[in-house]
Amino acid sequence: MSHEFAFAFLDCEFGGLDVELHDLTEVGIILTDARLNELAEAQWRVRPRPSRVSKEAAAIFGYDEAVWAKAPGVRQVLSEIVELLPKDRKVIPAGQNVRMDVLFLERAFKNCDIPYPFDYHVLDLATLFYSWSLVAGEPARAISLRQAATTAGLLGEDGVAHRALEDARLTLECFRHYIGRLAPREPSELPVPEEA
Repeated sequence: MSHEFAFAFLDCEFGGLDVELHDLTEVGIILTDARLNELAEAQWRVRPRPSRVSKEAAAIFGYDEAVWAKAPGVRQVLSEIVELLPKDRKVIPAGQNVRMDVLFLERAFKNCDIPYPFDYHVLDLATLFYSWSLVAGEPARAISLRQAATTAGLLGEDGVAHRALEDARLTLECFRHYIGRLAPREPSELPVPEEA
């Protein structure tokens, strides 16, 4: 069965967190097979409507209206995403808090009247990281990409880039790290969580 699906490790940047008020501004995708071997990668800036980019979001991902004005529109980017994805298997979105990315992507595909190309399942790093923390007996202080990457020793001094492709890459590396540390153990071997 594993040959029948692939993963799209993705990260999107938005003009804010409200799908009703804000636009997509950047998409990064690393496509892998079911064993996390990389097949392709791509990134896009997406030209938003300037009124749909909040000052707070602009500061986080380095939005410059003059630079983004040269970016392709959302319809072109979505068409290129569809072309990137394999046609012979289901492509499952994967990421950190990937629900937000999927929410914005679903809305964009619907608004452009382009069929949504991803499967309805998702893989989320937050769930994997929290599961690992329970198995390892190391309470998670947060379930953010920054915390998962820091705990894994994958984050440099610069922290999380808040650029789509860099965050997608860091998420994939975190997946590889934590999956490799979830070796099967007997229930009696699992650490007992400390009482809060």
